[in-house]
Amino acid sequence: MRLSLFVLLLAAAPVSAAHKFEDLAISPKGEAVAAVESEDVAGAHGTIVLRRVPDGRVLRAIDPCAACDYSDPVFAADGRLAFLSRDRSAGTVSLNLADSGGHLRTIATIKGLAEAPRFAPDGKRIALLVTLNATKETGATQAGARQVGEIGESGDEKRIGVFDLSGTVAADAVKPVSPMGRYVYEYAWTPDGKGFVASTAQGNGDDNWWVATIDAIDAATGAVRSIARSNTQVRFPRISPDGKTVAYVGGLMSDYGPVGGDVWTVPFAGGAPVDRTPDLKATITSLIWLKDGLRGTMLAGPDAVLVRIDDKWKISRLWSKPAGLMAGDAKVGLSLDGRVAASTVVDFEHAAALYAGPVTALVQLTHDNDAMPALVHARSVSWTNGGFQVQGWLLAPANADPGQRAPMIVSVHGGPSAAHTPNYIDANGVIADLVRAGYYIFLPNPRGSYGQGEAFTAANKRDFGGGDLKDILAGIDAVEKIAPVDETRLGLMGGSYGGFMAMWVNTQTDRFKALVAGAGLSDWVSYYGINGIDQWMIPFFGKSMYDDPKAYWDVSAIQFIKRAKTPTFIYVGERDIEVPPTQSIEYWHALRGMGVPTSLVIYPGEGHRLRDPAHAADMGKRVITWFDKYVKGGR
Repeated sequence: MRLSLFVLLLAAAPVSAAHKFEDLAISPKGEAVAAVESEDVAGAHGTIVLRRVPDGRVLRAIDPCAACDYSDPVFAADGRLAFLSRDRSAGTVSLNLADSGGHLRTIATIKGLAEAPRFAPDGKRIALLVTLNATKETGATQAGARQVGEIGESGDEKRIGVFDLSGTVAADAVKPVSPMGRYVYEYAWTPDGKGFVASTAQGNGDDNWWVATIDAIDAATGAVRSIARSNTQVRFPRISPDGKTVAYVGGLMSDYGPVGGDVWTVPFAGGAPVDRTPDLKATITSLIWLKDGLRGTMLAGPDAVLVRIDDKWKISRLWSKPAGLMAGDAKVGLSLDGRVAASTVVDFEHAAALYAGPVTALVQLTHDNDAMPALVHARSVSWTNGGFQVQGWLLAPANADPGQRAPMIVSVHGGPSAAHTPNYIDANGVIADLVRAGYYIFLPNPRGSYGQGEAFTAANKRDFGGGDLKDILAGIDAVEKIAPVDETRLGLMGGSYGGFMAMWVNTQTDRFKALVAGAGLSDWVSYYGINGIDQWMIPFFGKSMYDDPKAYWDVSAIQFIKRAKTPTFIYVGERDIEVPPTQSIEYWHALRGMGVPTSLVIYPGEGHRLRDPAHAADMGKRVITWFDKYVKGGR
């Protein structure tokens, strides 16, 4: 349950726009980077731009389809560039190939959705994940398909397609290699080009990622061989250059999007996975296997870190920054020899910029956003509680008077397996509005979060709203010692798991004057039977609700609803399959029946995130109004 209200609220209609750099890729020799660049405004059309390393000079812009969205640029070993162009009106995605001379042609057209192109080692073929005749956007956070007809008998399937680079395949001729009935989440070519290592699951792709297995898939026949069934969730399956070992990020992950865990390995021939970094006091967030060994990124407290992992599984820090890192296939892109790295870098005070250079000395290449103002002063805050070291972020208004006490809003991230990491606060959205109105913003990463090691992430198993709430309250105490925050004017907001926390907090403490719950869970017992991703709960609760109902009821806000007194604004998407709107309705109905000030808005057609700018803007205005009335006005 990844929805973060903090991130979601940045989606309101823009006032001023930053320049975006998305899906970054780096050339094999490290002399150029490619990214989808656009202005951060609704409906903006992007362009694939190639820039030179190390000075960021534009080498070439690729924009063959004015009606298309571009994504997934990826370089071949010889420097050719493949990318996807999506024509939403036609319902198709084209796989395109650009050579160094500027010639551009289409390799295949997909009727439906496509992602993750990967060149074969021989350079003559390219693979692609395809979802033919998709009924919804990929991922459980997207709006669900209408629940009509016989339920559960059919669903979208993401499969591997392989295409010869010398030909062209029309939409009606696309025939995936991997078998029907098996959903492929991630994959990588084997070094001999004869097949793939992949994370897959049979059945519903939205629900079954939490039980995905690591498998080998034959590139010619599509035959599937099981490599391992992990005891953890699986991301970034990578195979060694000699083809003998598979590495992956394994950990307790509550959603497909946020990645976190340890480095695990298993023989490609099959066997028992081994945790290679069991004592790591940080979280691995991506992996890349080069000819001379593993590279990756990790979150260590406030810092995003580029790391090297040697054959003894020792981790060496190469470069770090208290920032958010983004690239196409991982958090960073690396040249084939591992000497040059590139990433899109962002923090709370600085909008996105491309960084690249030697792996130990990345430098800023682009300056398109240098003039974007800093609305906040951000600082990392650390405190101890319950035997844990905990970290979070405090955002102070840039013009705050340190001598004047101010209200503060606590934002609880989704997950719970996730973390607040730096992201630019631009002029738009409710975070910006709150800051301009004089609110401090506190972004805690309590137990259950990434950044402090796998034991910390797993510390809230069967304890939702227990230790993590204590960490948050202790974090507020720590903030009040270093900032002029008014204890009598506190509010709390959150989405998804953060929405649960907002609902739960209302039954556990009167410390907050107002709450906002986005797509929250009020009753874990009823939730188990109505959501579209029930598999995610087993790693956290240990058993299904039918086998251990008490564990689910013990952490349900509805059980303690008679204690709730704090005014609560609630919102949710009409077609949310991760947390269906009935959870919000149940909570709203209870508060209303007890006379607690409350408001519920269900946004039509929306899933777990509000993607319509008008809906996001409406929700943002309501949040500001709610906090101004009950936090600022309730002094």
